[in-house]
Amino acid sequence: MSPTPPARRLRLGLPRQMFAQVLLMQVAIAAGVAVLATGLFLAPLSDQLDDQAMRRALSIAQTTAAQPQIAEDLASTPATAGGPVQREAERIRAATRAEYVVVMDRRGVRWSHPTSSEIGRLVSTDPGRALAGHEVMQIDNGTLGRTARGKVPLRDDDGKIVGAVSVGIAYDSVRARLLHAIPGLLAYAGGALAVGALAAWLISRRVQRQTRDLAFSDISALLAEREAMLHGIREGVVALDRGGRIRLLNDEARRLLGIGDEAVGRSLDEALGEGRSADVLAGRVTGTDLLTVRGQRVLVANRMPTDDGGAVATLRDRTELEQLGRELDSTRGLIDALRAQDHEHANRMHTLLGLLELEMYDDAVEFVGEVVGDHRATAEQVAEKIQDPLLAALLVGKATVAAERGVPLRLSDRTGLPDRLIDPRGLVTIVGNLVDNALDAVAGTPHARVEVELRAEGRAATLRVRDTGPGIPEEQRELIFTEGWSTKQRPAHRERGIGLPLVRRLAERQGGSAGVGEAAGGGAEFTVVLPEALAEPDMEPALTVPEDPHPVAEEESR
Repeated sequence: MSPTPPARRLRLGLPRQMFAQVLLMQVAIAAGVAVLATGLFLAPLSDQLDDQAMRRALSIAQTTAAQPQIAEDLASTPATAGGPVQREAERIRAATRAEYVVVMDRRGVRWSHPTSSEIGRLVSTDPGRALAGHEVMQIDNGTLGRTARGKVPLRDDDGKIVGAVSVGIAYDSVRARLLHAIPGLLAYAGGALAVGALAAWLISRRVQRQTRDLAFSDISALLAEREAMLHGIREGVVALDRGGRIRLLNDEARRLLGIGDEAVGRSLDEALGEGRSADVLAGRVTGTDLLTVRGQRVLVANRMPTDDGGAVATLRDRTELEQLGRELDSTRGLIDALRAQDHEHANRMHTLLGLLELEMYDDAVEFVGEVVGDHRATAEQVAEKIQDPLLAALLVGKATVAAERGVPLRLSDRTGLPDRLIDPRGLVTIVGNLVDNALDAVAGTPHARVEVELRAEGRAATLRVRDTGPGIPEEQRELIFTEGWSTKQRPAHRERGIGLPLVRRLAERQGGSAGVGEAAGGGAEFTVVLPEALAEPDMEPALTVPEDPHPVAEEESR
């Protein structure tokens, strides 16, 4: 036989659910308050009832002593059970329901008493203060037990003290009043406790719905897991309240957006500045996988509303993916150029072979010189006017690609740029994007041409890229600088609408500007002004800059 399982021990303690714990705590608080209020009310009630009884006794004694006939009878009649003083005292006692009404002379001898045998005897308590002219209230024991007493002096018509009047109220009646008040007080306390328990139950039910019936330990664990998850994932997370203010940022969001803890509690426009990034995160731009450029980073944002009216936005860094897309485009362009060059090279080799077979040696030498000279002239022309090696290499490569596409790419006669660029990589990105856009714009048009002008004026650099394409309508000249806006078909491997916004962002980061207008001969003319692009002549030129962990390659957009 299998061993008998051990009996489960009864475990006493608070329940796990927050609903039950909150209910028990609130009921305990309500019960404690009810007991405390009842005790605080009962504590002075006994003293108040004692004081009321003593004042009532004193009032009866004052009324009795105010009757002049009693003082006259005290002086003119003996202390007997059938005397006028006894009769009047008993009448007053019966009318007021007092325990006793005792009239005494100056010696303390009773002239009235509920017990006839006590008449003519000394009173049981000291009447000295009353006979001395003072009014007395007290709780004391006498021949009739414990009573609440009031004593006053008895005066004749001349105001002379001839005795005293002592009136007693049975203390049992005072206690009875106290005990009689307790059930009603407890009923009120019970009613208040019931109302408090009902309110506690309603509040606890609301807490149960809002916390999904979780235990405190579960909530604590969820908070710890949330903190670990938010700060451990490689996506940026921004939580917003119903007013659009930032209430949470994880580490990746701080890095991608370039903001810190000071942004918490502020609106998106205050923390990020007006622009597409704030519009996307605030939900003013709708959609999924929305692109935005923040600094030199290309970000993909998604926004999900929450039940409390707020929202949670996630951010992914697509900078490296965009760079890979650019590199793929460049590779494809290079392959196409190599194919064209291979075809052209074969044609030239056939031409050269034919010249040699025809023994036209002078023509062959001239033909080879022209082919080599064209390439050399282009490189020398660019190097002469553009002294920065990175930028010169870019333009030579773009000129080769343009030639293979049948588009002349030339430098303006006004071009001249010294080797003093502070951020050559940034200018390479700007020039590459604008030249690519221009080549795409003139593709397939008659008399296609692209012209680049780069010149320096002091520390400022001005870039102009002109093309003979269809141009840009005036109403679209600002839209083309908006992230995600493009007239081109989206490639399979990446997004459009990033290059021109990036150009403007890079220009504005250096305090410059980027715009577009109409070229003199038709087409579009892009102008970028960088007011502090060059170092001072006596400063060392910055040929290289620190490598950004997520560089942004040129992006084509219009």
